[in-house]
Amino acid sequence: MTSAQSLANQRHRARMRELLTRAAEGFGTILVGEAVFGWRDRSIGAPAHGPRGDAWVRVTTEHLSWAHGTYWTGNADSSAITNVPKPEMIEVTEWEDTPNRVRAELMTRLPGRVCSQTAELRHSPELDDTWWTDLKAAVDRVGETSTERVAVSQEAITRRLTVFFADAIDPTVHEWRTAHADLHWNNLLAPELGILDWESWGRAPAGLDAATLLCHSLSRPATATLVRETFADQLNTPDGVRAQLYVIARLLLRIERGDSPELTIPLHRHAAGLLHG
Repeated sequence: MTSAQSLANQRHRARMRELLTRAAEGFGTILVGEAVFGWRDRSIGAPAHGPRGDAWVRVTTEHLSWAHGTYWTGNADSSAITNVPKPEMIEVTEWEDTPNRVRAELMTRLPGRVCSQTAELRHSPELDDTWWTDLKAAVDRVGETSTERVAVSQEAITRRLTVFFADAIDPTVHEWRTAHADLHWNNLLAPELGILDWESWGRAPAGLDAATLLCHSLSRPATATLVRETFADQLNTPDGVRAQLYVIARLLLRIERGDSPELTIPLHRHAAGLLHG
């Protein structure tokens, strides 16, 4: 028997596909590949082709009361970040689909494939030394970008670390840098480095991107070791430890809602090592 929730999910996905087709037509493009849904089906995207060449069409919807702010405009705002392999915005349009608002974005399409079909690693990707060097350079360049956008606030860090780790660590962040803020394996391309999904970028504790990638790598120890080695300068600092504990807490909350259960034990072990190792 099909549950009411399952039927609702099917209807939502069907509607998202309709919106994607409408967006592609509005941009004067033709969809040329399989559609991909984002986290919890909040967005949908697909490769397209048009007068301006290969592109990517992305559509997201939110209730009218939520369709604003930094997350809503993050991909377009990321044009402020330069010399980083990322999609560039070509065109944006919005319309109402009561009770929601729809945002459609046409972006350049990068070469390569995603490193993982999921945010966490289930298979170790084959990445050469150049890829790791390019990733480190890109994260450093993002970190140096000036912005007033906030990805993670001190209030959020303090609340999350206190709830999960009590007084085991001082939550006060001393160095803030600009971060992608969702640097996991489904947002990275290879064999040529590309970084996708700039929805949430902004100021964050130094080391947040390295911490995010490491925590999503813990089920593959060899890759986790490469992340540690590549970003040792960011992870092996007091703020880097705070960033890792913050990401651990965030992922554990998502696991409670059904995401990435295989990371549960590795995350707890990693937290113990950071606090007591």
